[in-house]
Amino acid sequence: MEVVDTCVSSLFNPLEEVYRDRWLLAVHKPAGLLVHRSPIDRHETEFALQYARALNGGEHVYPVHRLDRPTSGLLLFARDPGTARALGKMFMSGSVKKTYLAMVRGWTPASGVIDHPLREHPADRRCKNEEQPVREARSCFRQLATVEIPVEIEGYPSSRYSLVELKPETGRKHQLRRHMQHISHPIIGDTNYGRTRHNHYFAERFGQSRLMLAATAMAFMHPVTGQPVTLKSIPEASFMQVLTVFSGEVAVTGLQVHSAVR
Repeated sequence: MEVVDTCVSSLFNPLEEVYRDRWLLAVHKPAGLLVHRSPIDRHETEFALQYARALNGGEHVYPVHRLDRPTSGLLLFARDPGTARALGKMFMSGSVKKTYLAMVRGWTPASGVIDHPLREHPADRRCKNEEQPVREARSCFRQLATVEIPVEIEGYPSSRYSLVELKPETGRKHQLRRHMQHISHPIIGDTNYGRTRHNHYFAERFGQSRLMLAATAMAFMHPVTGQPVTLKSIPEASFMQVLTVFSGEVAVTGLQVHSAVR
């Protein structure tokens, strides 16, 4: 099995190259960067797609899956149309296994499965009043760490949080964010589905506002060689900084996160 970790980032490119071969290019996308042009954000001029092309020597690359703008982490591109078609089918079938890390409000159960159908989001805001289909959606979670901090945020003398590993089995838009909201453990920093007071607390404490969701691993059979590939990427510094609220040490994809004085 081939295991590839994050390599050195380019000084002028916000993407960090994770893996490259004749057919594939994998990168780490920072939070706040769109993957490609979207009718929802028509004013934006910078996209992961153009930076990936720069990493690819100016040659075209082909996005094969989605990663929300506020989500950081692994993003995979194909380097030719045939590989893009093959990868697209793999993502649609669920044969690409993705792993995320998230910090959520409250103490979650040790593990669980969220099997909750989700209504599709319209592709264009002009269609927001049209009825959208409901699709099956399934996500698995596992608790990695918990913390209780002596800060009153919602009327209690202290506030609880969990670090969880998330594995989506389907690929609906905002699936993990909506599923964690559904079980009353919304992701910190989620302005759409989260809790405003908790989001504001962490934004003020760390001087930044970000979604605490990161794509950290991806496993699949290579669409050309047939060999298993596992990609891994450590979350970016802004994510790791917030994790310092956890007491003791939390192992995150091989990196020890040390607690800060609260």
